[in-house]
Amino acid sequence: MTTLTAIAITTGLLSGLWGWIAVSLGLLSWAGFLGCTSYFASPRDGLKGLRDSLVTNLTGVGWAMAILYCSEFASVEIAAYAITGVVSFLMCIQAKKAWLSYIPGTFVGCCATFAANGDWQLVIPSLLFGGVFGYLMKSSGLWLAKRQNRIELQNSEPGVESSRS
Repeated sequence: MTTLTAIAITTGLLSGLWGWIAVSLGLLSWAGFLGCTSYFASPRDGLKGLRDSLVTNLTGVGWAMAILYCSEFASVEIAAYAITGVVSFLMCIQAKKAWLSYIPGTFVGCCATFAANGDWQLVIPSLLFGGVFGYLMKSSGLWLAKRQNRIELQNSEPGVESSRS
């Protein structure tokens, strides 16, 4: 079994589970999938990748709320666009800190907050659960591929009866 096939299997199973959990808990399933995607796209693997994606997703939520809050006080529409530009600059420049260097994760959190009309109380747990599900999808897929390949290797050794007969 290829690693891709194993990850596809576990992702399919856990995606269905996530959909059910999201509905059951009243979370945003689409925001959870954004959190999952953010993890999968992270340049790091494992728990470091999860940490990076979750931290930057959360800073993105904070930046979105800053844009929304400051824009409420903008008396001219163009000022709201200027605020968005300044905050977008800050979202990128925060990457000077290594633990905030995953810029796409920041924009995922920001966009999810905009899409949810600023309902950060709903976006945050959805992104967090989604990120964890992304981690579980990939790590369980890697485990499945490794296990399956070890079994296939054992079955192909001389003197071992093949189950394919």
